[in-house]
Amino acid sequence: MSPIEFLGNHTYRMVLFGTMTIGLVAGALGSFAYLRKQSLISDVISHAALPGTLLAFLTAVVVLGADGRNMIALIIGAVIVGTLAVLFANGVSRVSKIRIDTAMAVSLTVFFGGGMLLMRIIANGAFPGKGGIQDYLFGNASVITIADLTTSIIVGALALVLMLVFWKEFALRTFDPDHSTVLGFRARTIDTLMFTTIVIATVIGVKAVGLVLMVAFVVTPPAAARQWTRTLPGMVALSAVFGAVGSGVGAYLSIVLGKVPTGPLIVITLFAIFLLSLLFSPRRSIITRAVSRARARDALKQELLLGSAPAEGALR
Repeated sequence: MSPIEFLGNHTYRMVLFGTMTIGLVAGALGSFAYLRKQSLISDVISHAALPGTLLAFLTAVVVLGADGRNMIALIIGAVIVGTLAVLFANGVSRVSKIRIDTAMAVSLTVFFGGGMLLMRIIANGAFPGKGGIQDYLFGNASVITIADLTTSIIVGALALVLMLVFWKEFALRTFDPDHSTVLGFRARTIDTLMFTTIVIATVIGVKAVGLVLMVAFVVTPPAAARQWTRTLPGMVALSAVFGAVGSGVGAYLSIVLGKVPTGPLIVITLFAIFLLSLLFSPRRSIITRAVSRARARDALKQELLLGSAPAEGALR
């Protein structure tokens, strides 16, 4: 299938543009989670998004009598619960001796367990529009509609705007949290804003990719971009490019190859970008470091040989 034929199909366009939007937003905002050494936070968010979307579905259907599959309502529910899960993990780590990785693991399992319970309740109940609700576990990019794409673009753009508006606060809180506190920035407020943007970047992709694989969209592009850049703006921009390009290429290949799930193939494509970055980036690659170490060993040997030559001559 040629690119022209691919773009001529409405469903394929929705898959392509939808996944590229998800990859771009998640890649850009995931940089802050990566730099704060809280990459697992995206896994917490994606799993907490399940009970968030299901609660929003139940609220819309049972309480409001509205369409439970409304994308905006589902995103709002996922953002609220996902943010609570992140704040819970960080709060436990802050007020106790439990490390952040343990707190995140506890938060992930508790919220995901609640989500699975809600899913069983919905599956066994007579709720209108409940068909396909299990797609939030593993994702289904082929069901992206124009309304879904528009919502993802608007919500993702809002998260990126928040990042740009609070860029200085986010950067200072990421690299020097103590200094940011001394300057008068409220740590909890900045953390809440930062994690809310990361939550948004994660939940907009749950429907298309699924909560199981969404962590790769947040973690892999920043990890690849870090190999090429030394500055925060460069890393955020390149991570967004890697996320968008990897998602687009993966979506295209999944359709061209036929009967290949989109989410897993995008994850493999992102991993390929990461692997190439790990091997061939000019400053941080494995090859560059191996060559540098070999040259350093050779230089040390030469210095030792030159240093020992006069001493041997003197003894004679």
